Amino acid sequence: MAPEPLTPQETEKALAELPGWTTDGDSIARAYSFDGHLPAAAMVIHIATIQDELDHHAELTLGYNTLAVSVNTHSVGGRITAKDIALARRIEGIAPGHGAR
Repeated sequence: MAPEPLTPQETEKALAELPGWTTDGDSIARAYSFDGHLPAAAMVIHIATIQDELDHHAELTLGYNTLAVSVNTHSVGGRITAKDIALARRIEGIAPGHGAR
C-alpha cells in the first residue's frame, strides 16, 4: 500500500525539526557543504546505503565540496510523504560525522 501524501501543514511541522531542509511543495531538499570533495563523496555512499535499507531513494547531486539532496515519493505522484521525512532524518543523523554543514 502506498503511503499517504502529507498536508502542507504536516510537512512544515516536520521540517521545523529538520534545520536547513526546505520544501517547494512537491519535494523536500537540503544542500550541504564540506571541506573537500572526499567527505562529500563519502556522504553520498553512506546515504546510498541508507536508501537501500529504507527502499526509498533521493536525488543526490555531488559537486566538488557540495551535496544537494532532494526527495519525494514517486508512488504517490511525486508528493511528500512520511517516507521522505524519515529519509531526511536519517541523513541529518549522519551528516555531522561527514563534516557536513
